[in-house]
Amino acid sequence: MVALFNILPVVQILGFLLILLSFLMTLPVNLLMYGDTPDWLAFVKSASICFGVGLVCFLSAGRKRHALKQRQMFILTVSAWVFIPLFSSLPLLLSDFRLSITDAFFESISGVTTTGSTILSGLDVMPDDILLWRSIMQWMGGIGIIGMAVAILPFLRIGGMRLFATESSEWTEKAVPRTNRLARGLVFSYLALTLGCLLTYWALGMDLFNAVNHALTTVSTGGYSTSDSSMGQFDQLSILFASSIFMMLGGIPFFLFVRLLNGQAQPLLRDQQIHFFLKFLVIVASLIAIYRVLNDGTFPLDAFVHALFNVTSVVTTTGYASQDYSLWGPFVVVLFFFLTFVGGCSGSTSGGMKIFRFQLSMLLLREQVLRLLHPNAVVARHYNGRIISDEIVASSVAFSFIFLATLAVVAAILAALGLDLVTSLTGAATALANVGPGLGAIIGPAGNFQTLPDAAKWVLMVAMLLGRLELLSVFVMFSPHFWRS
Repeated sequence: MVALFNILPVVQILGFLLILLSFLMTLPVNLLMYGDTPDWLAFVKSASICFGVGLVCFLSAGRKRHALKQRQMFILTVSAWVFIPLFSSLPLLLSDFRLSITDAFFESISGVTTTGSTILSGLDVMPDDILLWRSIMQWMGGIGIIGMAVAILPFLRIGGMRLFATESSEWTEKAVPRTNRLARGLVFSYLALTLGCLLTYWALGMDLFNAVNHALTTVSTGGYSTSDSSMGQFDQLSILFASSIFMMLGGIPFFLFVRLLNGQAQPLLRDQQIHFFLKFLVIVASLIAIYRVLNDGTFPLDAFVHALFNVTSVVTTTGYASQDYSLWGPFVVVLFFFLTFVGGCSGSTSGGMKIFRFQLSMLLLREQVLRLLHPNAVVARHYNGRIISDEIVASSVAFSFIFLATLAVVAAILAALGLDLVTSLTGAATALANVGPGLGAIIGPAGNFQTLPDAAKWVLMVAMLLGRLELLSVFVMFSPHFWRS
């Protein structure tokens, strides 16, 4: 028997989110009041539509506060990441660009999921209001990703995320005060990092408009820029190095920043995931820098800063580029392809498979080797001083399997639509991992997704959503058991 559980709480929260979105839509016009706002009417219309629909949804559930159950959380999580990009595409759809529905939705879903893939070209001469809205979409998506990763996915036991469950990862009446405190801390940390990044960029020579846009898309690890040449427009090592630092901060678990605000610095300093993440970035960047110095004769400091910037950009799934790294040699191209899958830390704005799953895999490999040598040995799995349960291991293994299986399916569909091997494989990887640019002449660091057929764009949009929602939270809704009482 199909369960007719109440969806009013879901509708109410979606309505509240759409009302918030309508206010964000007014920011490009308000902040650029004396600037370049040729599409102001498109933003006013979009905000009005969004506010009207949101108000109707919010009021339809009445004034009573509804407690959310697990199935409702699944539905809310998936539907929010569909409807927010859908309504976010309105300013692009109603603007003077006259984008098709496919292109407008692709740009917005890539923005809100902080993927960073774009169908737009000519960014250097694009109106300021559209550029700012693209950046706001990514910044908005970033805070949504953090909240989902810290409070929702651990509660839903998705992909091993239970390993990072906080005291606020339970949606019960008792947990509401703790959840509210955590939410305030996360928002404050996010705002503080964004402001710090903005001031740093401004101090290093960016004009205020570029500093604002790139701060929004750096901390959110989104990657939208104001130029077709991405961060290559700023031919300044200090800016690239500062950007690398803030991308790293965006790739660190934000709940640890909240604990730092509460005077607890030790968890941030001792976290195994962060240690591995930072060491990995520096080691890989050093290898690429050495390769370029020996192979191309590149000046060592230039080689290291550009390598660190682009490696950090890909691993944190930001998607910026300072140069076309596909021209650095075959060794680097292969390396960057595998870096696409890594991702940042759990609880950050980054996508990808996440660092902790690779660490769990290494622990399991070590355990299997020890069991081969000592069949009767009792091996305890420890991570960050905690014993890892079989549930977490099984969930992580299931995620890894379904990630690779989905990658194969998406790449095969893209190839069937006429795309070449490199574009199909790297397009599937970059969409599923929410990275942004792929490899090759079409969607590489120097290209974009405009020339792809519409069918391929819709496939990539689905892949972006699947990757951002950690796959399992979507696939579980296709199970008949989900809809049974």
